[in-house]
Amino acid sequence: MSTRQAIRAQVTRRFHASAERTFDAWLHREMLDRWMFGPAVRDEEIVHLSLTPRVGGSFSVLVERDGEDIEHIGKYLEITRPSRLVFTWIVTTEEVGSRVIVEITPGETGCELTVTQELHPAWADHVGRTEEGWSRMLEALSVALEEDEC
Repeated sequence: MSTRQAIRAQVTRRFHASAERTFDAWLHREMLDRWMFGPAVRDEEIVHLSLTPRVGGSFSVLVERDGEDIEHIGKYLEITRPSRLVFTWIVTTEEVGSRVIVEITPGETGCELTVTQELHPAWADHVGRTEEGWSRMLEALSVALEEDEC
């Protein structure tokens, strides 16, 4: 067993939406495809998105990006509404996966969300790019939550 520590990419963002609404956006297909994948985040098309949002359940997202099919899969390890969500994250074209931890703290006017992705040490050079990706996704989540409120 390796003694090497996981590398952490971490992004925190405040939302005007409640902790419950923000949490639910991670587990409802209709919201997930509006902010985590697709044209709201990057130049890609969602080909397939399915999820079974329960501990032990899984998700699968197939996107077409630059003429290439890229599949993201994972399993839900912990679901504690509305404060904590933990899942594995694997891009099937890569050899190693990661673990994502979402922590949400309610506030007086919305909530604060921190997403931490624990990466294999081999991905140490990709922390900045990973944080940039999560920042784009969380910006798209903010827009989706605001649009949903109207």
